[in-house]
Amino acid sequence: MSPTAPLGALGRAVLAVLALFGRVTLFAVDAIGHIFRPPFYPREFGLALLNVGWLSLPVVGLTAIFTGGALALQIYSGGARFNAEAVVPQIVAIGMVRELGPVLVGLMIAARVTSSIAAEIATMKVTEQIDALVTLSTHPMKYLVAPRVLAALLTVPALVAVGDVIGIAGGYVVAVERLGFNPATYLKNTVDFLEMRDIVSSLVKGAAFGTIAAVMGCYFGMQSGRGAQGVGRATKGSVEAAAVLILAANFLLTGLFFSL
Repeated sequence: MSPTAPLGALGRAVLAVLALFGRVTLFAVDAIGHIFRPPFYPREFGLALLNVGWLSLPVVGLTAIFTGGALALQIYSGGARFNAEAVVPQIVAIGMVRELGPVLVGLMIAARVTSSIAAEIATMKVTEQIDALVTLSTHPMKYLVAPRVLAALLTVPALVAVGDVIGIAGGYVVAVERLGFNPATYLKNTVDFLEMRDIVSSLVKGAAFGTIAAVMGCYFGMQSGRGAQGVGRATKGSVEAAAVLILAANFLLTGLFFSL
């Protein structure tokens, strides 16, 4: 084997990743462009709102409340080593709003919505329904992709806001009922500690994560291979890509908002 073979393999892998990133970027720009150009499909948009927003509330709420409660217990346990148990309300609030709320909601949306979108569109491709849309002079990007991307862009920030509130409420219940905190003092410390940029950053992250989740589901669904195996690969690849990109976007957005 040539001594440069490992470098060649690494180079091909890097080029493949960059090419994929370029294709996804062009796909996302095209999808966002179709959001603002007629014709519009309000029924598809309404169904996407229902799927992405309302039907995701249970899993978002349960994830947030248990995370907030566990976070309160962990902070209290760690703070007790330094006689700093009183910081529980502040750290729960900032942890949920800045990081855990948006990231957990984004990952839940990636698991639930991205996989659903990818499987649905990939199945439509396998059964030639997308070809039928083209035959009927209906643009697949406008009919299938744009409504789902717009729905995720609008609803995921709302889900993040709900998740933040429920997570803080979970920490409040644990702190008051189990750790002996005064309810009024806990709420006052929570409200006083949060800043407007914390809330804004949480909502902006929600919009970014929702867009990423929807675009990944649509992209991998549209690029699916034929047959059941192709649908499975598209679904798996969409969730993996969405999760990684959400975590990467979280790092970049956190640096943008809080490192200035």
